[in-house]
Amino acid sequence: MSEPISIQPPRKSMRKQRRRSIIVRWIIAIFLIFFSIFPVLWVVSASLNPTGTLATQQLIPNNPGFGNYRELLNLDQFPFWKWLWNSIKVSSITSVLSLAITTVAAYAFSRFRFRGRQTMLKGILLINVFPGVLALVATFLMVSQIGDVFTFLGLDNHASLIMVYLGGAMGVNIWLMKGFLDTIPRDIDESAMVEGASDWQIFTRLILPLLRPILIVILILNYIGTYGDFVLARVLLRSNENYTLMVGLQIFAGAQFSQRWGVFAAGALMGALPIMIIYLALQDQIVGGLTQGAVKG
Repeated sequence: MSEPISIQPPRKSMRKQRRRSIIVRWIIAIFLIFFSIFPVLWVVSASLNPTGTLATQQLIPNNPGFGNYRELLNLDQFPFWKWLWNSIKVSSITSVLSLAITTVAAYAFSRFRFRGRQTMLKGILLINVFPGVLALVATFLMVSQIGDVFTFLGLDNHASLIMVYLGGAMGVNIWLMKGFLDTIPRDIDESAMVEGASDWQIFTRLILPLLRPILIVILILNYIGTYGDFVLARVLLRSNENYTLMVGLQIFAGAQFSQRWGVFAAGALMGALPIMIIYLALQDQIVGGLTQGAVKG
């Protein structure tokens, strides 16, 4: 019997197919990079445009300069640095408090067994299905009424804004942290209990160091979410000195948005610097926290 003859495509055709696939990939990659970078380039161009209006906006402005930045920083009626500091303060306090509460709650849900545990987890998940905008009116009325009793938790106060942020951010973060905690072997807890360690000692000395990647991820996500929020801050804050950066820039532009486009773009770029610095400093930790799914023992 004769052996079957294997038919193989010629090497030239295979090379052509590889070249075509590589070219297609490069085209798609270049298109996606341009699609993501173009808005940033457009805002940078607008901040350097001396006319500062939308009518004369172009990708490469004529006679670019830093006049819009000087105008932004020299406005007495619109304190840019005060708004930036308010955003950093509110975001930092919210992120740290939310991380602390989330970590303790997720540890309890992951390691302890108590009545109503599953019901509470499902309730947290169900509440977070609905967007926070639906409760905006109720939140405003609740904060307004609380302010009649406790002034520091009323309207136009950073403390009330932080409390509202804490209530909205912990739900998803508890589930995210609990999923990470479930991947840590319980043998660590049992070995420490044999040695006489308490639950708090196990949590602070053994479990918490293992949570470092996911802690950083949740911290950054909370910070970015609260730093860029506009709706809640616009509803709860009233005075010019208490505005966050997003609210202040929106009010600054106002009805003359087309004429103040250059100054608005300059403020947006300067406001994005804290997020860029944090991301560049912790990018390795962010990637590690998102990709690390288990602990090898």
